[in-house]
Parts: sequence; C-alpha cells; structure tokens
Amino acid sequence: SIMRQTVGLLACVASASAFLSGPAAVPGTTRFNSAINARAGLGLRVQRPAVALRKNAAASLNMQTATGVDTAALAKAANEARGLAMDSIAAAKSGHLGLPLGCAEIGAVLYADFMQYNAKDPQWLNRDRFVLSGGHGSMFLYSWLHMSGYDLPMSEVKNFRQHHSATPGHPEFPNSEHNTPGIEATTGPLGQGIVNAAGIACAQKMEQAQFNTKDHTVFDSVVISLCGDGCLQEGISHEGASFAAHEGLDNLIIVYDSNDVTLDKMAEYTQSEDTAARYEAYGWEVVTLDGHDIATVKSTLDKFRASKNGKPKLMIAKTIIGKGIDEVAGTNAAHGEAGVAYVAENKKRLGLTEPWQVTPETYKMFEGVQAKNEGVYSKWKETYAAWKGANADKAALLEKFQKKEVMTAEEMFAKIPEISKDKGVATRESGSTIINYISDCVPQFLSGSADLHGSNKNYIKTGGNFGRGFDKTYTGKNFYFGIREHSMGAIMNGIAFHGLYRPSGATFLVFVDYMRATIRVAALAELPTTYILTHDSIGVGEDGPTHQPVETVTSLRTFPNLDVMRPADAEETVGAYVHSATRKDGPTALILTRQNVAENSQVPKEVRRNGTLKGGYILHKEKGDLKLIIMAAGSEVEHAMVAAKELGDGVRVVSMPCMDVYNKQSAAYKEEVLPKACTKRVAMEAGVGAYWYQYVGLDGKVISVERFGFSAPGNIVFKELGMTADNLIKECKAYM
Repeated sequence: SIMRQTVGLLACVASASAFLSGPAAVPGTTRFNSAINARAGLGLRVQRPAVALRKNAAASLNMQTATGVDTAALAKAANEARGLAMDSIAAAKSGHLGLPLGCAEIGAVLYADFMQYNAKDPQWLNRDRFVLSGGHGSMFLYSWLHMSGYDLPMSEVKNFRQHHSATPGHPEFPNSEHNTPGIEATTGPLGQGIVNAAGIACAQKMEQAQFNTKDHTVFDSVVISLCGDGCLQEGISHEGASFAAHEGLDNLIIVYDSNDVTLDKMAEYTQSEDTAARYEAYGWEVVTLDGHDIATVKSTLDKFRASKNGKPKLMIAKTIIGKGIDEVAGTNAAHGEAGVAYVAENKKRLGLTEPWQVTPETYKMFEGVQAKNEGVYSKWKETYAAWKGANADKAALLEKFQKKEVMTAEEMFAKIPEISKDKGVATRESGSTIINYISDCVPQFLSGSADLHGSNKNYIKTGGNFGRGFDKTYTGKNFYFGIREHSMGAIMNGIAFHGLYRPSGATFLVFVDYMRATIRVAALAELPTTYILTHDSIGVGEDGPTHQPVETVTSLRTFPNLDVMRPADAEETVGAYVHSATRKDGPTALILTRQNVAENSQVPKEVRRNGTLKGGYILHKEKGDLKLIIMAAGSEVEHAMVAAKELGDGVRVVSMPCMDVYNKQSAAYKEEVLPKACTKRVAMEAGVGAYWYQYVGLDGKVISVERFGFSAPGNIVFKELGMTADNLIKECKAYM
C-alpha cells in the first residue's frame, strides 16, 4: 500500500541519517555506502508504481552499445572524465566537483553513444543540443567536449576558470567574449537551463514542421538537459514543465541528477515532494533508474528518443554526488571543492596515475564515435541536398535563417507606411500594426505573450498559434505562454540559443521583474530577443501603484547590453521595432504606453524613425539663440513640445527614446544634439529620474516621479505627480 511504502521510505531515510551521523559512518565503508543507497531509496523503487520504474538487471561489462562501444570502455572514459574534473578544479582552487563526478556515466552515454552530433561541425543544423542546466558543474561539459573531439584542447581544460580561457566557471554561449564549441546555452542561474531546453525544443518542433516534407526529413533532433535538485526547486521549473507538457514537447529530455544533496544540507532538509509524481501530473513520461548503470541509462534514452507520445521525458537518475572521492561522496560536502584535498589519493584508486589523464584507448574510442557520427552526418547531407533540390524556396528561407539575415532598417522603413498622420494613439496600439509589418519583413520573427495578447497588442495576425491542440500548430508564430513570465523569458532565450528564429514576448512593464533573471542572461549571451512591455507608467491610472511601474524603466537601463527604447509616438515606435528586429548583438526592450499620446506629425516620419535609431535626436530645433534644452522620452515628449512653443524661440526639444543607443553615437553627433555650450537643461520622464543626470548635469533639472503612484484616472495621477505640460512650463520658467 501507499502507507507501507511511505513508512518504508521514512524508515530508510531515518536509518540513513542515523548511519551518517554515527561514528561508524566512515566514507567508503560498506555501512556508509548502504546508508547512501538507503537514503536514495534504491531498494524501494520497484515498489513505487507512481514512478513507473523500469529497472533492468545490470548489463554485463562487455555489452555492445549502438555505436559498437562496450560498457567497460564507457566506464573507463567516465573515470577519466572524473579525473579531468578533479585536476582542473584542484588547479583552479575553485569549482564544483559534485556533478561532474556524480554524472560521469551519464556523460559517457550522452557523448559516446546517444547524442547526434559532429564535433568537427559544432553548428550542424540537425544536431542534438545538450544544455547543462546545473552550470556550476561546467567541468562535466568541458571534459566531455574535449574527449569527444571538439576544438577544446587539453590546454584549455587545464586553464579552467582562468582569464580569457575557453573554460569559464559557468558555460557561456558563444559571444564576443567566448567562443567555446559545443556550448548550447549560457547557464548558471538554476532552473533556467531546463526551460531554455524547452525553448530549444519549441524551435526544433518549429523547424521540423516548417521544413520537413513527406519525402525528406532534414530535422529530427532532440534536446537534452542535465539538472539537479536546485533547478527543480526553483519556481521556473514548474512554469516550464507545465508549458512543455501542455504543448507536447516530446523531443525534450530532462536528466535529473537525483543525488539527494543540495549545497547547504542534504536535500531532505528542504524538500519532500515526490518529483516523479509531480512531473507525471504535468503530463511527462517519467523513468527512475540508477544513474551509474550505463546500459540502463542508454536503453532509457533510446526509448525516450523513439517515443513520440506528445510527452516530454524526465529521467530521474539516482546518483552519488562526488562519486570517486570516498571521503565526501554522497554528502553535501561533495558539491563544491571540499573533495580537492583527497584528489591525489582517489585518482590512484581509480587507476589514474597522471595529471589530466586521458588514455590513448579512450581517445581511440572517441575517434570511432566521431567516424560513426560523420557517417550519419554524411547521409544527412545527402538527404539535405536532395531536399534542397526539390524545395528551392524552403531551402532559400532556411539558409537565410541560418545566416541570420534580415532586411536593413532602410528596407524595412520603405515597407512600413506612415502609421498615424494626425490622430494620437497609444504606442502599444501603434505596435499592433507595426509588428505585423515586422513579421512580413522578418519571417523568423516570433511573438508571444504571458496571457496578455489583447492588452499588449502584439499578435501577428497572419502568423497562426504555436503548439498542440485547439487551433495551434508547430508552425505558429504566436506563443501563448500563459501566466508564466519567468519561463517566457527562458523559453525565448532557448529559441534564440537554437539560432534560427528571433523571439519576442510581451507582458505589462510592471511584471517584467518576474523575468529579470532571464533578461540578464539574454544581455550577457548577446541574444536578439525583444521584450514588448506595455502599460509603461503612472498613466495606468485606476489599477493603482501595484501596476504603475515608476522605477522599472530605470532599473532596466542598468542592464549592460539591453537597449531600452521608450518611443514617443507611432513613428518612433516604428523605429524602435525596426531596431529590435535588426539588432544581432543583444536584446531590446520596447516600452509602450497604455494611454494615447500626441503624434508629432509636424516632424517628418523619416526624421523620427531615423532619430530613434540613433537613440536621441533633435525633435524641435530652436529658432533663435539656444537658451534651453528640454529632454524627454515616451509620453512626456508631447509635454516638451507644448512647453517649447510656450517658452519661446530659444528652446530645443530632444527626444531620447534609448539612452544606451544614443551614448554609442559619435562625439560629433552628441555635440550636435546636446552642445556643451548650452548648460541650461531640463529632463522630464514619468518615472525615477536618476539616469537623466548624465545629460542635464548637476546644474540641470530633472522632473520625475520619485514615489509610488496611486489609484485614480490616469490624467489625475499625471497631474498630481507633475507630469503635465503646465507643470513643465512652470518648472522651466523657475529654473531659467
């Protein structure tokens, strides 16, 4: 019965705890290892029907795997991978031993037998992707990339965590700082990697649906992510798991390194849920097994690949953290560097007599693996050539996606007519028209929303909806993420990591804090993601201070490499969208209004669009001697224009939709816009004003909102907090 199983499990845990806390619990002894096995529930797995365990008898050591490599050779490679991790972490005096040692057999199966890849062409379109969600265990990844033949020489393995090395402390997606082959995602913030993998799975489903034909299959890859208890404790894991199951991502395989350990304590100290039951409830296929049993790991992964049942896959691999260093194995001390003191002794026990030892036999084995992989690769190239010959239009589009080609800004501007000549509309409303032109100009541009399409106004009308069931297909360009901002950000990053598509996602600006951690990774990894953030200020009005983002724009501007664009009207919104759709070295946040804003149609649309691409520009030029510069962004620009008319001929208005882009302009251009000779400067924005002081100087004036708002109609909130043309005129007169 369930009661008996529960009592039995508790008894095993209590017994294990007693063993480990008692004087006889010496690492490496039979009593110690029995306690580890008891705590892991090894003896109970067969009794737990909810887990649907498929535990096979241990395979003999000479069993042949699919690539013709026997399990003894894989076990040897696993120990050598352990040795590389031990030596590199010891040399760096920094790093995490637990995962690389505990998951070594899993790595051997992935890289020597299961995964579809070509180490000589790391960007092969149809490769399987591997994401190390537990990025702290990066030596796991570097060891296997080196041994399997990627361009990661032993010198880089030895240079772990050192300046300018290709082996940084956590894996970093190829960017301007690092170009380590075989890294499919920047990981480290726990939980994000497994949801990045869900995003990659989305992109794989999309490429399969968009490019495969009944005669030719050019895409059939899967994505695998390795995580631990930390990833599954983070709330993002729930959001991503729910989304993945709901949309039928059966090409997603998560390997859960279930070692019963977290950093501070044994995992039982902070968690007690049945993870298998949790994922089965989402709709995943779940298997629990011994993560050190090479044959079972391999056979399970093969079944996962073959299973097209609409269910993502979770392999709960019961492992011993830090396996190979008996003094700490199976304890929370194994997570980090505590085992370094025992490296030399335990390497000898593993038969590793040299520093960073990889035997010729292991290198030879991986040469055989590479030869077989190249055979698969060559057959795929033949299929691709035949597919290309029969599908010229699809092939041309795919090659364009692969090269990340997009129209120039000028070409896009030519295809987007003037949005609003006289009538003032909200910039989110302008965006609803503009995004459809962007989709036509950039066919790889995708959209999505956290249950707010109707409010964010970011729906691509001809794009269809992504996913399974209802009116959805895997070619759909509109993602319904549900109320899951955090996972929306990570899924977007995963789609961008995949490389063929350019994702965007939308929510209310005030809720962007739910996804800040994923925006940070996008900026760090230089991903071309777009965030469409509406309801941008105290203008939200009646919903009150919980929904009025006074501090949020300023907080987003603190991110390096995130272009925060707050356009003033429809034509600036065109410029902002085009900037986001053409940018290739980082993300863009589009900050859009709920309320209507005046259209500055007295200024040609070309001036406003191109000025937006420069981040800041002269919207209204003084007619006499320059006496005052008024700067503003977004909805406050209209007040600046009214004030300039009232204050006389010597007033200039500078619209500043994006500070980061403006700051990158030439010194000559910045002097043209904001001449040093004019020190009388005023800035206005309906939010925290700290960033404006870089332009107005200590003697200038910033009219901003340095408090939370309140519930009232938007026009009243604006008036009470000083965000009106009348108040701007009064403040400018007093200042001058």
